[in-house]
Amino acid sequence: MGEMSTGFSLFIVGWTIVLVSLMAIGGYFMFRKFLKSMPKQDGKSDLDWQDHYIDQTRALWTDEGLTLLNELVDPVPQLFRDVARRSIAARIGQIALEEKATTITTDLIVKGYIVATPKRDHKWLIAHLKSKEIDYTPYEKYLNAEG
Repeated sequence: MGEMSTGFSLFIVGWTIVLVSLMAIGGYFMFRKFLKSMPKQDGKSDLDWQDHYIDQTRALWTDEGLTLLNELVDPVPQLFRDVARRSIAARIGQIALEEKATTITTDLIVKGYIVATPKRDHKWLIAHLKSKEIDYTPYEKYLNAEG
């Protein structure tokens, strides 16, 4: 019954590395979600605030606005698209409430989309807005602001 073959040993080591890597990646995303669900000083978590802004502004959305939002999040990988759509919609809702808007306009959608997008993705965001033929020049101040 003797020795394990070298190939099999390497397979076991390789498979261990793959599993540990996948668990680390999964753990990272679970931890981020956990942090977002932790209550802040006001007693609400980031996720609670997202739900609040979405619920408060649900009636202000038009069909065109929802279509535009779906087009804007279309390049996001399928796995993260729903999360991205919710966080962008919540940010748009927050801006709409702050500006006391009566409907969600293209202006609010583009502004919320830019503000909700992490700074590291702004190059990609600009390319996407150009491909959609959306003029982002009025919003350049948001591109340089910390979001």
